[in-house]
Amino acid sequence: MPYRGFNMNVLFLTQILPYPPNAGPRVKTWHVLRHLVNRGFQITLVTFIRPEEEEFLDEVHKTVHRVIHVPIQRSRIKDAGYFAQSIFTGKPFLVARDNLISMRKTIHDLCTHQDFDILHADQLTMAQFAWQARQIQIQKGSSAPKTIFDAHNATWSIMGRMRTQVPTFLRPLVVFEQARIKKYEGWLLRNFDLTLAVTEIDRNALLETVANDAAIKHKITTIPIAVDTQQLTPIAEKPGASQILTLGTLHYPPNADGIRWFLREVYPRILQQVPGAFLTVIGKNPPKDFYEMAQLYPNLVNITGYVADLTPYLENCAVMVVPVLAGGGMRVRILEAFSRQMAVVTTTIGLEGIDAKHGEHVLIADDPLSFAGHVARLLEDQPYRAALAKNGRLFVENQYDWQVVFKHLDQAYTIGNGNNVT
Repeated sequence: MPYRGFNMNVLFLTQILPYPPNAGPRVKTWHVLRHLVNRGFQITLVTFIRPEEEEFLDEVHKTVHRVIHVPIQRSRIKDAGYFAQSIFTGKPFLVARDNLISMRKTIHDLCTHQDFDILHADQLTMAQFAWQARQIQIQKGSSAPKTIFDAHNATWSIMGRMRTQVPTFLRPLVVFEQARIKKYEGWLLRNFDLTLAVTEIDRNALLETVANDAAIKHKITTIPIAVDTQQLTPIAEKPGASQILTLGTLHYPPNADGIRWFLREVYPRILQQVPGAFLTVIGKNPPKDFYEMAQLYPNLVNITGYVADLTPYLENCAVMVVPVLAGGGMRVRILEAFSRQMAVVTTTIGLEGIDAKHGEHVLIADDPLSFAGHVARLLEDQPYRAALAKNGRLFVENQYDWQVVFKHLDQAYTIGNGNNVT
């Protein structure tokens, strides 16, 4: 008997091209797409695309039924205009910034001529286009499609955490944006048929946007982010490996702020215990002040920028550090480090949504002294480091492999459509 997804048409909307799966949002979205394709759904992917992503389009075409891409390029001048627009429209700036005429025209032209069974909005800013597609389909007399809001984070709660990290003069703007995002996320929860959260913490934060309305609770399902443990195999640590490694999307403020904290507060304390401990920071578009801080430690800190092949760095790495002080969702790089059988030190916030245990799979610390102590111990105690890394690998195989996790997505996708609008 064929799976129910067979012949069901899905319009899948993404803010970034979900390939290559080299950053958290891409990893999550790519594995969701792979799973849906494997289960027989006919996927039409409509995505924004940046110039540097165009070379990867062929790989996406090989996986999904159809790909339609809409160019996008950000600038501070454009952002200023979108911010002014958001004030007058009442929409959050993050939503107004992506409300491009070119995308709206693409959705209009597509949905005027084709019906979809399911509309999947990947991340907050794409929900507006899923709703546009729904309205077009209803207006032309077709059945209402099922709408799914895939919330990678509870964005309003991230803004709340960021409020303490930004300069004082910017805090009123952050508070203003947070309130509008919270209201907007609440509207999405009430009007979309299903919302997907990646952690119970995010699910609870999203429910706050609707005042924990009991009628909404059944419309939010928690499905964690997953990784491909068959592809991400254990790294063979080179003899004498002694480097500290951190990586991430460095233009994302919570990631950048966490690394700043590590460089300023934690790394000097590590050097007191392990003189000469070498640190590598990998990620696209490092902030200028990273290079300035690196100069304080001559020949000890390497800011690489984007790296296509991580293997040489992983082989020389003794400890992966994930110093996160704000943010939401799940840290995919922790799951990937577990899958690569690497020892990890992170914060309580960094581990949110991942059910790993301190001292068994990972080490956790929220103050500079304790964080530095954990890193120093792992650098100096290779047997302990190896045991922790092995436990992490077994843990992620059993709980966060994509073929295990996304079985829960099947039920979410095949529950009947809901048509109530408030």
